[in-house]
Amino acid sequence: MISFFEAALAELSIHRIGNKAQDEFYVLSEKSIPVKDNMLSNLLQQYFLGPFAKVNEIYHFTHPNVDLNLNEVYHFADKIFEDGTTFHENSKELAKYLYDVSGHPKIKPGELYVAYFENVQIEGELHDAIGIFKSETKESFLKVYPEEGGFGLGYEEEAININKLDKGCLIFNTDKEEGFRVAVIDQTNKSAEAVYWKDEFLKLKVRNDNFNQTNSVLGVVKNFVTEKLDQEFDISKADKIDLLNKSIKYFKEKESFDLDEFSNEVIGNAEGIESFKNYKKSYEEEFDAPIADTFDISGAAVKKQSRAYKSVLKLDKNFHIYIHGDKDLIEKGYDDDKSMNYYKVYFREEE
Repeated sequence: MISFFEAALAELSIHRIGNKAQDEFYVLSEKSIPVKDNMLSNLLQQYFLGPFAKVNEIYHFTHPNVDLNLNEVYHFADKIFEDGTTFHENSKELAKYLYDVSGHPKIKPGELYVAYFENVQIEGELHDAIGIFKSETKESFLKVYPEEGGFGLGYEEEAININKLDKGCLIFNTDKEEGFRVAVIDQTNKSAEAVYWKDEFLKLKVRNDNFNQTNSVLGVVKNFVTEKLDQEFDISKADKIDLLNKSIKYFKEKESFDLDEFSNEVIGNAEGIESFKNYKKSYEEEFDAPIADTFDISGAAVKKQSRAYKSVLKLDKNFHIYIHGDKDLIEKGYDDDKSMNYYKVYFREEE
């Protein structure tokens, strides 16, 4: 969904954010940092952008009072996109605002990086993007270097591991009226105080367009088939693979999703349909992410999710059976003499 093969780091500002509850302050840099060294630029892009390659959900900025300009991060990002010369000044405003919401005593201090990237790809489109990143976790690294007669050994304390981004977001310069497209990462705190990054600082909500609707329904279907069905029904793995195949076939062939049509064509069982609709409703309530009963299907989302739809029946460590079509052509049985299960597969031609 997000790639950075064509991306370029255009500008970078670094500030220090303390913990307000611990009477720590913030330190603002006077100017942005020119990154002219190609190796350093590549390392920074790996550190900042690399983790977003695996991000699936895309958000948008929101605000309880509806007016997006009341969302501070949206407001400052919009100013930067409108006039790039204000980048550093607005990065300082972002730093001060992050400090204001860092009120929980367990929030770790750290460096705040605000970066401007050109040509970051999201959902097949190239856009400029503002990155906001915070490093909280420091590590020690050994350094080995040659010296007369052999090698010397040293170390670097309070260093940053470029393979471990703590917190970050990418704000893409598109869909401004809907609150921009935003991707977010928070790898550190998983407890209650962690919500300050996404909920208090960024104020994000899952984007509810056709891509996310399609992506969400396919995710719900996959989890329902692979995890929920076993709890309520006696169903074989071959039947579950058949349901997954029918589901992805529906989304590839149809232009729009209709919940009742999908349920009848794919599930086709009254009890199973009721169970699926209840599962979908539980998902919507748990993640506060309503999914419409009808919407236009996004081909990009289908392509992305289809990779996660496995049609492989794994038998011990000896065989894999790929089921792509009619599941009635495969039969399961039990051999008393061998005390083992078996599958019988019917076919007309061997290729």
